[in-house]
Amino acid sequence: MNPKFLAAQKALDYVIDGTILGLGTGSTTEIFIKLLAERINYFKNLIFTSTSLRTTNFANSLGLTITPFNEIENIDLTIDGADEVDKNLNGIKGGGGALLFEKIIAKNSGKCIWIVDSTKLVDKLGAFPLPVEVVPFAYSSLLRKFELMKLNPKLRLKDDKPFVTDSNNFIIDCKIGIIENPLELELKLKLITGVVEVGLFNNIADKVIVGYQDKVDVLERN
Repeated sequence: MNPKFLAAQKALDYVIDGTILGLGTGSTTEIFIKLLAERINYFKNLIFTSTSLRTTNFANSLGLTITPFNEIENIDLTIDGADEVDKNLNGIKGGGGALLFEKIIAKNSGKCIWIVDSTKLVDKLGAFPLPVEVVPFAYSSLLRKFELMKLNPKLRLKDDKPFVTDSNNFIIDCKIGIIENPLELELKLKLITGVVEVGLFNNIADKVIVGYQDKVDVLERN
């Protein structure tokens, strides 16, 4: 069985009809959205909001209507993926380029659940390059600054041009290696002028549903 499918399927257990649901970005979340759409006759009164244009378009293609975040007061639950998750349920996100909107939605959600396959679990974060969203005006100076900080930065490209986020920013991916103190690094990077958001999601996930070939585990924050 597909571990991503098993994790996405388990997440349905936490969806309560009549609530406002945040939809994350990424391949595992899209499996979850497809499962939701197949059960829309059961979940008749859900309100959806989205973390990216990609997710909005995908949900719309399946007949789900997305309500803009600015028209919503409180999100009850957000289901999202993650690129890495450590033993403290902190994570790296932003491989799909939606880290800013993902963090905004997460910070405005009553609960956050991440759905991942077991390959995303690590003892310490850092094997996956850390995405840092930056304003285009300052990207070259930030690349130099990150080089001096020994973050091994690289501007993310798409079709040989800078990748542009939904908020019209650029992303610098930092191949740091083991991150000993994710919270300290997040705060340090966010204090740099020109940095919009950092792909470190600390103390955000309430649960992480982990899919394996033949089972799922539900990890909860202590």
